[in-house]
Amino acid sequence: MIKVLIVETNVTRYGKTTDPTGLWLGEAAEFVADMQQVGIAVDYVSPKGGFVPLDPRSMKYTDETILKVYESADFVQRGLTQTLRPDQVDPADYAAIYYTGGHGVMWDFPDDPALQKIALTIYQNGGYVTSVCHGIAGLLNLKTETGQYLIAGKNITGFTTAEEILAGKKSVVPFLNRTVAEAHGAHFRKKRFYSEYAIQDGQLITGQNPFSVHAVAQRLIKQLTV
Repeated sequence: MIKVLIVETNVTRYGKTTDPTGLWLGEAAEFVADMQQVGIAVDYVSPKGGFVPLDPRSMKYTDETILKVYESADFVQRGLTQTLRPDQVDPADYAAIYYTGGHGVMWDFPDDPALQKIALTIYQNGGYVTSVCHGIAGLLNLKTETGQYLIAGKNITGFTTAEEILAGKKSVVPFLNRTVAEAHGAHFRKKRFYSEYAIQDGQLITGQNPFSVHAVAQRLIKQLTV
């Protein structure tokens, strides 16, 4: 059975503020729904394992597809309350890794060595490293065995500076995705703010914002089911 590993955040607030954040629900649930439609299994991992908080703002952007996953016992248990720790994951079991977003990931995705090892092993095994929105934070610091950034020379996308400004979070986030991506040699691509946009460059598939989940999922499904 083909399996994809979904990565989610454990971070509950924006840095040292009292402003709550967490997983952007639709970026997990919509992806899961697409995988279920074609019989691709998923597991869930977070940097610390266990509980995954939801960004409260993400609850305003749901539909029947998202709510159906959110209401399922499997997602509540495995995806929100009992996520795996990285040391419980065998990368050989997965054809791809998918980094979800929500602002929380900007604090616990970029420099987690255990998650980095999982992602690089999946990539080296011929699998796909994918993300949507702020999930690109999980890719920004990945390095190959030769010490080169994995995204160097690659076309990627993620939540843009314009979108951070519109979200009112530019002054709060610890970095800007495009700035770091380009500093690490990537070609950061984008479309109009909050427009669906996903691109593939080899084994990397990335989406710009929460409205790009389906586009990322469909590109990955195409690769995994050929």
